[in-house]
Amino acid sequence: MKPHYITLLVLLFLAGCTLAEVNVNVLSERTALENQVLGSYNSLDQDVLLVASVRGVDSQGRIQSQQERSQEHKDVVESMQVIAFHADDVDLFKQLGWVGENNQGLLTPFVMDKTNVPQDLKETAARYGKDEFNSILEEVNSAREVVMRRVVEINDNFTINDLPQIRAVFAKINRENALRGERIQNEDGVWTVK
Repeated sequence: MKPHYITLLVLLFLAGCTLAEVNVNVLSERTALENQVLGSYNSLDQDVLLVASVRGVDSQGRIQSQQERSQEHKDVVESMQVIAFHADDVDLFKQLGWVGENNQGLLTPFVMDKTNVPQDLKETAARYGKDEFNSILEEVNSAREVVMRRVVEINDNFTINDLPQIRAVFAKINRENALRGERIQNEDGVWTVK
C-alpha cells in the first residue's frame, strides 16, 4: 500500500470514531486546617472504638485493669457516644425539617410541624414531644461542643482562639454530609435547603 492510502484509511477510521464526552468533577482539596481538624477528630473517634473494644480479661484469663484516662478523655468519649446514640433521631429531625445544620457546627431547631409529615414517618414523628425534642438537641449540641473543644486541646497547633475556625470546619463538614432536602446554613448565615 502506498503511504497516502494508509493515511487516508487512518483518517477514514478516525472519522468514524466518536469521542465520548467526559465530565470531570474536581472536588476541592481540603485545607491544611480542615485536615488537622479531621485528623484530630479521627483520633478521637479511634479512641472511642478502642475504649469500646477493651476486654477485661487477657489471653490467660486474668482480669486486666483499664488504663487510667483523663476526665477530658472520658468526657469526649461520652460525648461521641451521645452523638452516635441520637444519630437516628437527628437524621429524622433533619428529614422532617425540624432542625438544620448551622454555620457553627451545631443544630438549630425550626418549627416542629407535625402536619406536613410524610405518611411513612407520621407514626415515628408523633412519638416526639417538644420536651424530648429539645432535650435531644441540647444533648447533641452540648456533645458537639465538647468534641470541638477537645479537638483544640489535643492538637498542638490549636489554641482556644482557633475555636471559631474549628467550628467553621465542623459546619462545612456537616453541610457537605447533609442530604438533599435538609436545611443548612451557609458561611454567610443564609439558610438554604440542600
